[in-house]
Amino acid sequence: MEAQKKAVVVTGFGPFGEHAVNASWIAVQELEKLGLGDSVDLYVYEVPVEYQAVQRMIPALWKKHTPQLVVHVGVSSMATTVTLEKCGHNVGYSGLDNCHFCPGSRCCVEGGPECIDSVLDLETVCKRVTASEPDVAVSISKDAGRYLCDFTYYTSLYQSHGRSAFVHVPPLGKPYSAVQLGRALQVIIEEMINVLEQSENKINCCREY
Repeated sequence: MEAQKKAVVVTGFGPFGEHAVNASWIAVQELEKLGLGDSVDLYVYEVPVEYQAVQRMIPALWKKHTPQLVVHVGVSSMATTVTLEKCGHNVGYSGLDNCHFCPGSRCCVEGGPECIDSVLDLETVCKRVTASEPDVAVSISKDAGRYLCDFTYYTSLYQSHGRSAFVHVPPLGKPYSAVQLGRALQVIIEEMINVLEQSENKINCCREY
């Protein structure tokens, strides 16, 4: 019997501000060309830089695909490495989106926890990717920036009980090309799937008496 394919959803963001071409969406499109192997159904989506669109879209993606993992990719002008974000934050959103809107409550989920961590062991992912992909530097961060990136990440973590990840990429050419970023995302997400499956196997082993 053929093993059922795993669904993985990866999102990038549309244009905003100085980013007329958003490196995150370009990188995700490069990833789509590469794929994640025969055992994974990869679904990619471009997310508008709008709070209300995120609040509609992220729960809908989880419902539609029931994915094993969702990885959101965003661009950061300050990033010089490909950065794995450990957690999403609920409050402190005051930056206006592309519709000149920000949530009146300044938060993602009223009454939600202040911070939600990804269930993924991102330190292990970072070490493995660094060992296998010396061309692209990878680092870890605990602050996704309190704008649409952080807002999307928290919304997804809340929806998925932590089965989400967020990757910040630098702008194109500073220093990496689209092809390099796409390849980096491929390796990172493959390692994320590996560590997720290893942790689930451990949990399942503990449940067997």
